Amino acid sequence: MPNLSTIFRKWKLPPERDFGWKMKTLDSAKTSYVLDKDGVIRLNIEHAVLSGVTPKMLLWWFGNIGGEMTINGKSYPKYLVWHPKDHIYWGWVNKADNKQIGVGSYFRIVEAFGQNMKYLIDSTELVEKLDETGIRLVKRIAGTEIFSLQHDFFPDGLNTIYKSQMIVGTNKRFFKTVFNKGIRPLLFTTEMAHAWLKHNVEEVGNFEFFLPELYEREANNY
Repeated sequence: MPNLSTIFRKWKLPPERDFGWKMKTLDSAKTSYVLDKDGVIRLNIEHAVLSGVTPKMLLWWFGNIGGEMTINGKSYPKYLVWHPKDHIYWGWVNKADNKQIGVGSYFRIVEAFGQNMKYLIDSTELVEKLDETGIRLVKRIAGTEIFSLQHDFFPDGLNTIYKSQMIVGTNKRFFKTVFNKGIRPLLFTTEMAHAWLKHNVEEVGNFEFFLPELYEREANNY
């Protein structure tokens, strides 16, 4: 369960962090948006190649995403460095049950795409997969998967080909009517979907700015 101190919090955007980065633009990646006949949203991104970032670094990052890091002489939560504008909060929900982050962990993610609080996400998902080939987060209701986010990593020398897919909704009977038609449009709109595409292109591209140095500094014998 989430920490009680965060359950009833009215989220606000923290001050924007200016690290002097020029984030990648939406047109740097190949993206697609599909709304199928059942009301399921499917989003796909083939990111520009991540230069100097390897799948091993990405695995380390997602397994060590909590805590703080120093950048430009100042300490920040790592999650707030990852996207200096949109990210608000990250929490490891079932920390007491695990010695380290991995499959079976639950992430609580709070962010506002495009710094727009109308596009606020506050969601907790299960880490279903985490290895050098990628990470997969899912959310289920009564055993039915109604959300998934998968990032796939493909080695390319000292670089990584990085692909993302988000699916919101289900094609299962009953749930596709109740969730896709009634609930999903209240929680995740078409406008939010397009805002997420831009957000994810930016945050994935940001790995080039900080992850190689952070990994070199902190990932001893990982």
